Amino acid sequence: QVQLVESGGGLVQAGGSLRLSCAASGRTISLYTMGWFRQAPGKERELVASISSTWADSTTNYADSVKSRFPISRANAQNMVYLQLNSLKPEDTGIYHCAARAPPATTYNYWGQGTQVTVSS
Repeated sequence: QVQLVESGGGLVQAGGSLRLSCAASGRTISLYTMGWFRQAPGKERELVASISSTWADSTTNYADSVKSRFPISRANAQNMVYLQLNSLKPEDTGIYHCAARAPPATTYNYWGQGTQVTVSS
């Protein structure tokens, strides 16, 4: 089992930045694909960024809406994953969840409780 705990959310003005952290415990996540999902009010949950395992060269993928603004990174030695939120917009508001996908699963197996990000205009 993997436990994921997010932190770093908050209230920020448009144009501002936040750094979200995801602390994993229970197992090392170095072989896991890690993702950040966003649940906005009245909208379906969406995958905003993902990073593959180190064995797969830590390849990153982004939703078009956040590309070039939300870099994702991982620190395997600390069992951590990060999402840097830059140039925030009101439409970025939502609950951000960290998730882990253990090989060979094709869906995310483990989820954190989420951290709230609110962007004011």
